[in-house]
Amino acid sequence: MSLDLYLVSHQVAQMASRLRADKQERHHRLEVALETLETQSPRWRELEEKRQASKGRLAFSGPAGLIAGLGEAYDAPNPPSDYAVLASDGSHIDVDRNAPASCYLINIGTVKLEYGAHPQASLSNSPRLAFQEDRAIVAPQGSDQEPLQGAVLAAQRTVEECRALADLSQSTPTPALGLLDGSLILWGLAGQEYDGPRRFVRDALLSRGLVPALDELARREGLALASYISLPGAAEVVNTLRLGLCPLEPANCDRCRKERGVQECQAISGVLDRHLFGEWLEPGQRSALFLSPSRIVQDYYGPHRVAFFYLRLEEEVARVEVPLWVEERGLLGLVHSLLLEQCRLGMGYPVALSEAHEQAVLTTADREAFWALVSREMSGQGLEVGTSAKSLSKRRRWL
Repeated sequence: MSLDLYLVSHQVAQMASRLRADKQERHHRLEVALETLETQSPRWRELEEKRQASKGRLAFSGPAGLIAGLGEAYDAPNPPSDYAVLASDGSHIDVDRNAPASCYLINIGTVKLEYGAHPQASLSNSPRLAFQEDRAIVAPQGSDQEPLQGAVLAAQRTVEECRALADLSQSTPTPALGLLDGSLILWGLAGQEYDGPRRFVRDALLSRGLVPALDELARREGLALASYISLPGAAEVVNTLRLGLCPLEPANCDRCRKERGVQECQAISGVLDRHLFGEWLEPGQRSALFLSPSRIVQDYYGPHRVAFFYLRLEEEVARVEVPLWVEERGLLGLVHSLLLEQCRLGMGYPVALSEAHEQAVLTTADREAFWALVSREMSGQGLEVGTSAKSLSKRRRWL
């Protein structure tokens, strides 16, 4: 039975009415945030000292680290006449306990686009099936294991995307830009469940997975690496501004709640970084570079510490993450100029990433065909095909 839109229409109308009422308040908070950005930008060094002193005392997520004025805005330099853009993206079929076999599939799409005197394009995809011993991360001495599924499998896919990009870079002329979709930070591993005894999961996916791939990319002279996040939901820069509004030195949210009747920083809570820079930047400009406050980055990434900036496009504000060595090697302008050109060619989104996604994407029909192939091969080799009644019921209409 399809959704009864009549029954839900009243709830949708209530939601729209509430959002309309909230719009004016959000606009006021954004104005306060813009004023704070302007006043705090010249004193960014003091603000960074306060951020460092306030660690562990804040009730909101980590503020961004500062290495320049918050309000800086940069125009893009001209791109080089000859360059290459690489991109890698992935899709996967997760483990399904109702399926005939316990396995997963990762499909990685790669794209290499060369521009200039000798333009050419190369597009490919590579599927990988994993089962049995490849289905889990095993702790040292085999004392425990973590199934590769859900958030852990998503992290493994990111690792494989980065490895594919590193492999592709070996045969690529420079200057070049390597692009990944989404964050460079494996946020799925940031939770407390991967501290302590289960830290071996992080060690496998970061120390022996992502970081070596980043090492390989860093060895390529003239190659810049960036990840592109469309419609970002972060508020790390806004949270840095909240420190600027706090009268306590250092900031201390518990003390503020107990001793003060007013929490000044709440005046801009709910504002996102993309809202802030959507007003502050002109189309084509980028913000200053900020440092990610992520603890997992500090613990694992070493020389690949993640920094980020915001890029104002005609239709949106994107977040761009780079290893800090991109800035240290003077490649930030290359990232800026080539991303703008990629977004122009891709009608608002980097064309190389779009093509990599098309190579990697697994449709509903692909997934059904995959499980049908698994069932057919297992049956053909005399193996039991154990499919749950729940799975069968979804495929059979009985009414």
